Amino acid sequence: MRDVFPRRRAFAFAASLRAMAAAGALALAGAGGAVAESRSWDDIRAAARGQTVYWNAWAGDPRTNAFIAEVGQETARLYGVDIEHVRLRDTAEAVTRVLSERAAGRDAGGSVDLIWINGPNFLSMKEQGLLFGPFVEALPNARYLDLSPGAPATLDFTVPVEGMESPWRLARFVFMHDSARVSAPPESMAAFVDWAAANPGRMTHPDPANFMGATFLKQALLELAPDLPALLAPVTDAAFDAATAPLWDWYDALRPNLWRGGRAFPENESVQQQLLADGEVDIAMAFDPAAAAAGIARGTLPESVRVFVPRGGTIGNMSFVAIPYNAASPEAAMVVANHLLAPQTQARMQDIEVLGAFSVLDPSRLDAAGREAFAALPQAPALPRLEDLGPTLPEPHPSWMTRLTEEWARRHTR
Repeated sequence: MRDVFPRRRAFAFAASLRAMAAAGALALAGAGGAVAESRSWDDIRAAARGQTVYWNAWAGDPRTNAFIAEVGQETARLYGVDIEHVRLRDTAEAVTRVLSERAAGRDAGGSVDLIWINGPNFLSMKEQGLLFGPFVEALPNARYLDLSPGAPATLDFTVPVEGMESPWRLARFVFMHDSARVSAPPESMAAFVDWAAANPGRMTHPDPANFMGATFLKQALLELAPDLPALLAPVTDAAFDAATAPLWDWYDALRPNLWRGGRAFPENESVQQQLLADGEVDIAMAFDPAAAAAGIARGTLPESVRVFVPRGGTIGNMSFVAIPYNAASPEAAMVVANHLLAPQTQARMQDIEVLGAFSVLDPSRLDAAGREAFAALPQAPALPRLEDLGPTLPEPHPSWMTRLTEEWARRHTR
């Protein structure tokens, strides 16, 4: 079994992804969705004033919830646009709501105006024509994004965005360890097997029914799969069997030494981080490089917690917001999406004392005021530098996550 995911595999995977994305963009250009927004931005802002945006967003992180509330205060003050945070346990709840409204013939005045969306749900809504847009290039602050073919802001789990969703925060999968108890955490996914055997019961992962647990499996799949380009295409039975055979061998060796013998798993990352804080485990994980520093700042994690990543890098993507085709307030939703891309908003979001989520903006496109806003941000001992995180590994095609979690459940929940 390989000890390290070589950097050249990461770079080759990214190159294959860019090539496939460019081809996909050509093939899908002009695909379904609502009519493109063609009014001037002044007209859109005028129509948005007085509207309320029902932003359906995962509510599992108190700091993110507080940031959304702050954004609502700002959009109300600056644009007369209110935000109601519809708190979700799972993004699929919002997708189901939109589907139900279409089935009922509610093609306008829908109850969902904006969704914090992820790859599989975006793909589902895009394929079913449930999205408003394209709208991203109509946003004035999109000038701060790199929208060149294959750039992270143009792809969501390998699926071309085509202006149907707008990025708002950068996500990178990271591990955390308590450095007071662990001086040398595993340097690769393969190395977790030996580490767990030497430290039985001291690590676990969230249930793969939760996206964090699924990401743990995907991270291992990227390191262990013999044919990485196969992960970019929709999954087939043959490709799945070939790609996942080393993964299941690895997991079968790992599971007996997990917390509670691998017979129970925390519901989500918050529960797992609480296990880390309580000293029940020594390793946790997050989809946010600032998670450790943020937890220390709010007093929920020990000051000795630090971030680590496998040598070859980790899965990363951008978080997006999308507007359903039948949104009651699409203009106000566009105003909110644009405000999220303002350099001042992005710098505020990246502030470790506020949220600590990394920005989606291209630093080379910032003006002097924007550069100054980021330069003034506070630092923290547990906050890694972007260069410390290694290469960003692209997500596999969304269909792989579905098959992966279903197969894990079949094997391990009997």
